[in-house]
Amino acid sequence: MEKVHILPTNKTPEILLNPSGLIKFKGRAIDESRSGASDQVLTWIDGYIATPADSTEVTIAFEFLNSFNTIILTSILKKIAQLIQLRKKLVIRWYYEEDDVDIYDRGAYISTVIDVPIEFITTENISDC
Repeated sequence: MEKVHILPTNKTPEILLNPSGLIKFKGRAIDESRSGASDQVLTWIDGYIATPADSTEVTIAFEFLNSFNTIILTSILKKIAQLIQLRKKLVIRWYYEEDDVDIYDRGAYISTVIDVPIEFITTENISDC
């Protein structure tokens, strides 16, 4: 598997997919078009699940996440959650700014949908994550 790094735009997040077990989503997710990036991520994760690292750490740090992209992120995390059935370690860390209740609520919602605990971490500036 190869490492994938998708650079952010003003409407799409930075995405890092590393076969060593590091997965990161950071920035803004407000694009409402079905982009090829989400398909690329889902395809990569399918391959990763076939030969995963012993431990996978997912870092999520959004400054904005709309409803459309919440659905896409939920689909991605549902796939990643399959690692637990494979008896692999999975840690999901969700960073949010202390006063950003919307981002926290979206993470809490996703956690219940995928039935996997998410570690919520407050930060003063989401850009530092």
